[in-house]
Amino acid sequence: MRLPDTKQLVSILFSLAITAACLFGAAGRLDWRNAWVLLALSFLTGLAFTLGRDPELAAERRNVQAGKSWDKLLVGITVLLGPMAVWITAGLDFRFHWSKAVSPLAFSLGLAAAVLSAALIAWAMRANRFFSSVVRIQKDRGHTVVDSGPYRFIRHPGYAGSAIYLLATPLILGAYWALLPAAATASVMLLRTSLEDSTLHNELEGYPDYARRVRYRLCPAIW
Repeated sequence: MRLPDTKQLVSILFSLAITAACLFGAAGRLDWRNAWVLLALSFLTGLAFTLGRDPELAAERRNVQAGKSWDKLLVGITVLLGPMAVWITAGLDFRFHWSKAVSPLAFSLGLAAAVLSAALIAWAMRANRFFSSVVRIQKDRGHTVVDSGPYRFIRHPGYAGSAIYLLATPLILGAYWALLPAAATASVMLLRTSLEDSTLHNELEGYPDYARRVRYRLCPAIW
């Protein structure tokens, strides 16, 4: 299995630094066990997303300027601004004791949901060599429809996993108020899913046939 290269490790550590700054800066202290649990989980998931990744896909995922113009704002919200709002709100919640204590069961459910959703994202990345960070038809890479792995069950497993992970984060952090920005960001993910699905229908050969075979975008029997 190919180990993460220097660029990938730097990217993981940079992401962790932003997360830690938001969490502990808002909390005003470092002795926050739940935050350390989330950081550890984020580090492990970052490694899982990069281990064995095709270098060509890694380069594609860094090519964030090549996406659709309408996607740039949505990427900023779903990848950076939304998660930051969740972390900062959770930190303030912890600092000022806004939420009642989250039960061990809720924490465990949140942690389990985050682990499973991260596994779903990693599975999608392994199955789809066109798993870009932005919405674009990768004609330069011979873009074709992928219907293996989790794509046999839903058309956008990456978005599904990301939304679940984000909604699980407040439970891990013990901060119910952080569910508000998490839900708002997940709603933007739904919009992005719909727009990307329309783009693939219109511009990627074979996608309409695939969509007829795999009916649901994010959740079987629902949507």
